[in-house]
Formats: sequence, C-alpha cells, structure tokens
Amino acid sequence: MTTKIDTAMILAAGFGTRMRGLTKDRPKALVTLVGRPLVDWVIERCRIGGIERFVLNAHYKAEVLEDYFRSFDLPVTVLHEDPILETGGGVKNALPLLGDGPFLVANCDSVWLDGVRPAVQRLIEAWDDSRMDALLMLHPTVHAGDYDGSGDFFIEEDGLHLRRRGEGEVAPYLYAGVQILHPRLFDDMPDGAWSLNRAYDKAAEAGRLYGVLHDGEWYHTGSPEQLDHAARIIASGNTSTNTR
Repeated sequence: MTTKIDTAMILAAGFGTRMRGLTKDRPKALVTLVGRPLVDWVIERCRIGGIERFVLNAHYKAEVLEDYFRSFDLPVTVLHEDPILETGGGVKNALPLLGDGPFLVANCDSVWLDGVRPAVQRLIEAWDDSRMDALLMLHPTVHAGDYDGSGDFFIEEDGLHLRRRGEGEVAPYLYAGVQILHPRLFDDMPDGAWSLNRAYDKAAEAGRLYGVLHDGEWYHTGSPEQLDHAARIIASGNTSTNTR
C-alpha cells in the first residue's frame, strides 16, 4: 500500500545574489521562467503528483514571497528564516510544520518536466517506510543540459540503493533537487545551519538511502545563464517530454 505523502517543503531561502539584477525587487523563487515564477513550476509538478500542502522557507525578500501567496487558493506557509540555515538546518527548523510522517522536499530552482508519469507520483509510489529514510530523484548527468559537474551518486546493483561519489570519482547520476525524507532522519541532528549532505551520509551508512531515476527532462536554474538555457529549450517546444 502506498504511503500517503501530501506535504512538501520548498527550499526557497537564499540571498538572491546569483541571479543578480533579476532579484532586485523579488526573491529567486519569483524570478520567471517562460513567463511563470520558478516556484509555480515546482508547485504545479508537486500538485500533479499528489501534494496538497506546502511549506516554504524564505530569507531575502521573504515578505514579497509571502504577499505573493496571499492570493493563492492553496495551503502555503512561508517560514521566515533569519539567519539562513542551509538545506539541512532549514528542513529541521520546519519539521513542526511538516507532520510526523514522510514529506517531500524540492529546490525552488530545480525545474523538471514529467515523463510518462508524474515524477512526484513515482517517488511517492516507490517510498517504503520500512527500508527508507531518504529517497532522492536522480537524473543522468549526460542528459542534464549544461551541467558540467562530476555527478553525485551511483545506483547499486539492486537498482535502488545509492552510493555517494567518492573523491576522484565521476558518478553517472546527479541529485535532481526533489526528494522524500522521513522526520526520523533528523534525530540527533544539530540545530543551526548545516547541509542535507550530512543527512544523506547518515542514511547511506544505515543502508537507508535510495533513489528513483527521473525519466523526463531536468533543468537547474540557479544562475541567469542556466535560466536562459532552460527558457530557450522550453519556449521553443524542443523537449522530448510532456510539459503539461
């Protein structure tokens, strides 16, 4: 039986510096891609996959983001984060709003186009509470647009377990900015600022770090150049997946 997962946290806290002039009057989450704010792309894909309630952390121009969601007919809570707590500290700080069971976490600057079936739905259906503390959406580095990194993970022979890339290695899959986490993963984790990489290491050591391979397209939009790259492809309609 599929575990009911209907709450998502969107990581939207940042200084807005990498987007330069685009964030003069707005947070990065409200920078537009093909006429729509980045956060709308994420929320739409999450809702298609079954998510009903959202929590966002925010720092730079947090009040602008909060005003934006006042007109939404959708349960959205904006959590002001000051100081910035990074990814791991930000999620831990939001746990009281996320419930006792597993929840989705998505980066506001990760844009994905669903394949044959919604990616979020595929993640939820793959979640196994008895075996997993973290389930990450992965994407092949060779199909990741202008990505030029060394990858993040290897998928083990069972097709689900993940192994982190070691020093000097090149991994075939990157973390695509969407995941399901369980609150127990944050037991004994510190308050304050820290990266979710620390939680992934904990889950991996316990054999409870898993992944699902994304079968659609994926774009990272963390800089103006990456945003332009994604916009050109999506606006032209030159994609191989259903953009819904």
